[in-house]
Amino acid sequence: MKTLVYQSFIGICFGALIAVLIHYGIIFFGGAQKLDAGRFVMDSLGSMFCGWFFSIGGLIFAKESWSLTKRTGIHFVTMTMLYFVLAFVIGWIPFTIWGLMIGMGLYLVLYAVFWACFFVYFYNEMRKLNEALTDRNS
Repeated sequence: MKTLVYQSFIGICFGALIAVLIHYGIIFFGGAQKLDAGRFVMDSLGSMFCGWFFSIGGLIFAKESWSLTKRTGIHFVTMTMLYFVLAFVIGWIPFTIWGLMIGMGLYLVLYAVFWACFFVYFYNEMRKLNEALTDRNS
């Protein structure tokens, strides 16, 4: 339960940070003089919700009785469905065939990059732990 609350808090805060940074970017680099308050609230809430479910979704990987393939598949399907429902409802992705194709292409690339980065990181951590155990036992 403690992990769930902690992961929820981290995800919501990270989502809020991303929303604020994106809107600052729109103002400073996009040349926008002002922002629509309703749009800002929708984007911010959507980003916080997105951060929340992606951080909670990562807990799927803690289920060590499942294979990595099963955990990755369940995580991918769950996160994809949640993200695209949210993105279409909020208006981040246009509700068209091209919007879906471009959004899915970007999502697949980003998912693969993040998954590979986490895989390499945890693989290296596992290797370090195994080496430390081997050194300790010899």
